[in-house]
Amino acid sequence: MFYTIGKNILSFKSLIDVFGAFIVFQIQLFPLFFKNLRFKLIFKEITIIGIGTAGVIILTGFFTGMVMVIQLYSGFHQFGIDAFIGYTVFISIAKELGPVFGALMLISRAVSSMAAELGTMRVTEQIDAIETLALDSKEILVVPKIIATIISLPILVIFFDFIGNISAYTISTYMLGVNPITYQNIIMQNLVYSDIYSGIIKAVIFGYIVSSIGTYMGYIASGGAKGVGIATTKAVVFSAVAVFMFNYLISSVFLMIGW
Repeated sequence: MFYTIGKNILSFKSLIDVFGAFIVFQIQLFPLFFKNLRFKLIFKEITIIGIGTAGVIILTGFFTGMVMVIQLYSGFHQFGIDAFIGYTVFISIAKELGPVFGALMLISRAVSSMAAELGTMRVTEQIDAIETLALDSKEILVVPKIIATIISLPILVIFFDFIGNISAYTISTYMLGVNPITYQNIIMQNLVYSDIYSGIIKAVIFGYIVSSIGTYMGYIASGGAKGVGIATTKAVVFSAVAVFMFNYLISSVFLMIGW
C-alpha cells in the first residue's frame, strides 16, 4: 500500500516538473516569434501540416455532418421541428465539433509527426550539432512548426465546417425529406457572426497548444528509439486532453460574454 501511495506521489511530482519545464520552454520561445522568422521553413511546414492533414479533415467532416443529421432527425422529427436540424448542425459544427475534431485529426496526423521528428533528431544528437554551430535550434526547428500550425488549423477547420454542413444539407434534403428552402432560411434567420468566428478563435488557440506540446515532447526526448516512442505517445495524449480541457474553458468564457 505504501509503495503504491509513494509511487503515485512521485508520478504526480514528475508531472508537475514536466509542466513547469514546459512553461519555461514556452517563455524561452516567446521572443523568437518576433525576430528572425524563417518564412521559407514556415511555408514548408504549412505544406506538410496543412495539406498533409486536409484529406483526413475532409473525410471526418463529411461523415460527421451525415451522422449528426441522422441522429438529430430521429429526435426532432417526433416534435415536428425538422426545419431546425440545419441550424443545430451548423452551430454544433462551427462552434464545437469543427475546432475539436479538427484539432484531434491534426494531433493524430501532424503533432505525432512533429514529436517523432524532433525526438529522433534529439536522440541522434542532430539538435546538439545545430547548437554547436551557434544556431538556435528552437528558432529553426520549433518556432516554424508552431506558427505553421497556428495558421493551418483555422483553415482546416473552415474546410471541416464547410464539408460537414454540405453533407448534412445533402442528407437532410435528399434522403430525409427536409424542405431545402426552409432548411436554408432557418439558418440565415438565426445565424450570427459569433457562431462562425468563435470556432475560428478556438482553432487558433488549439493550434498553438497542440503544436507547443508536440514540439516540446519531441525536443526533450531521450533514451533512444524507445524514448522517441514514449515522447510521441505523450505528445498525442497530452495534446488531446489539453484540447478538451481548453475547449471547456474557452466555451465558458464565450458563454459569459454572450457568444
